[in-house]
Amino acid sequence: MSLRQVAGEDLIKIIGGGFGWNITITNPAGISAAVTGFANDIAQSIDPDTGLIVSGRIITVALSLKSLEDAGFTALPEGISEATQKPWLIDFADIRGNLHNFAVIGSHPDRALGLVTCELELYNA
Repeated sequence: MSLRQVAGEDLIKIIGGGFGWNITITNPAGISAAVTGFANDIAQSIDPDTGLIVSGRIITVALSLKSLEDAGFTALPEGISEATQKPWLIDFADIRGNLHNFAVIGSHPDRALGLVTCELELYNA
């Protein structure tokens, strides 16, 4: 087994194990599935130009491609720019158990490791 294959299997174990978080993903056709992945929702970041802390909500999830495939998805989540089309939706609870609903605005697949990172924004149906 190659080192890349070992890394891919380790990723699945890490995301699916104690570090994972329950995430519900819904494609534009309305098909939903529960998967386990990483979820981030932070309100501060560092401006790379100035090095100063700035306020701005950054919401992302990282999901294994295998978990999406196992859940029956044949396409990867992606941002939908047309306002008339339904977006990919992601739901997850914060650390206090409050459920939040987000739309995917961008995705960055890493097919070498078997991961897709999705950028999200708040979504109101």
